[in-house]
Amino acid sequence: MMTKGAERRKTTERLQRGKTDNLSHLNRSKHTEMRCLRDEDALIPRPRGSLPKVCAMALAAIAIGGIVFWSPERLLGWVAMVILILTLGPLLHGVCLLAEEMMHHTNTRYRGKALLSHVLPACGLGGRTLLVAGLAVLVLYQPGHPLPHEGWKLIVLASCLYALLKSLGVLGPSEVEVSDICEGRKMNVAHGLAWSFYLGYLRLVLPRLEDSIAAFRATHQASGPFWGRGSRRLLILIPLNANISHKLEDEDDNIHFYDNLPNNEIDRAGVRGRVYKHSVYRVLDNHGKAHECVVEYATPLLTLYNMSQESAAGFGEAKRRQQVLLFYSTLQDILEHSLECRNRFKLILLNDEEVDDPHFLSKAILRHLEQQEKEEFYLTPPPHQEMEHQSDRTSSELPINHDWHHLEPMSREPTLMISLEKPQPLREPVEMTDYYHGTR
Repeated sequence: MMTKGAERRKTTERLQRGKTDNLSHLNRSKHTEMRCLRDEDALIPRPRGSLPKVCAMALAAIAIGGIVFWSPERLLGWVAMVILILTLGPLLHGVCLLAEEMMHHTNTRYRGKALLSHVLPACGLGGRTLLVAGLAVLVLYQPGHPLPHEGWKLIVLASCLYALLKSLGVLGPSEVEVSDICEGRKMNVAHGLAWSFYLGYLRLVLPRLEDSIAAFRATHQASGPFWGRGSRRLLILIPLNANISHKLEDEDDNIHFYDNLPNNEIDRAGVRGRVYKHSVYRVLDNHGKAHECVVEYATPLLTLYNMSQESAAGFGEAKRRQQVLLFYSTLQDILEHSLECRNRFKLILLNDEEVDDPHFLSKAILRHLEQQEKEEFYLTPPPHQEMEHQSDRTSSELPINHDWHHLEPMSREPTLMISLEKPQPLREPVEMTDYYHGTR
């Protein structure tokens, strides 16, 4: 017959093994999350910063410092002349643009709007540019340091040549400048596709996803007894090459179609009962265990891929990859700020270029499912907190009924406990006035 001390040691060893397993799960989950974050950071471009402005200010400071050192008495005149050239050139180019707009586009593009408030600023003839040019002229006409006629000839010639070169595209904006403008003003193809995907699809179906999964489980008893929180999200696959398959099992034989969730019928754009549906797949791990989840590709990627195959779209593979990354980051930002969709999705960016692993897709899905289950929702205290207290306890500290493995509430460090039950309404306050009056 086993003594109480041996039974206590055996139970302590079992608890220690359990805590060690939990810690190893947490370490693997943290390593998986860190690897995913590193992969995404290596792929997703960051927004452009202000380094060009800093470099430009440094160059201007060096040039002005050199002039101050060599010819300080002529600094103001030279600076005013350069500023006048740099402002008069764009103004002349704006006049050329204004001629085109006034002759052919006032009705179609501006719908007869006022000239000063709309057409002139659109052509670059803004008030700030005119103000700076006027101040430069006043500085050049200051008494005591008049600008010679050769200087005015140089200003006129340089400004006219600037307008010519600008109209011919020689001084046009670089690709970096165009990209920066499009990203800053949300004018890329990826921005429009991301907003369309959210407003026209995800915002409609994600709030209904949990009810659809509950109805599916009620009618499919063969389904897993418990769907983890990661499995109860919509997994959206975003491959970098945008070449997606219409059937996931064609990409990976460890993925098998199981069934469709119940249809969601929504009246949309004049269509009564438009059907929206999701598919449930079973993904096999290395041990052959099936993990059920709702997964699909992001359908706007088909548009990006087809555009890259059409010469008229002017959309090559390099731009397609850039747009896919921008689509991912834009959609992630939109969904994170959406109260209807938060915690109901998971975007999976697939770097599937030059990948020879036939089970790359299933491994990526399982890795994100494990990350969701173990890292975000598997919260346990560090194992040493309880084990140290248990090892210090003697038999005299155990409860009298010898149910010693049920520790008292205050016999260990406080831990975080999460309930999966739905929140209950708060109880109404109870009036205790009579009691206090009675005790006086």
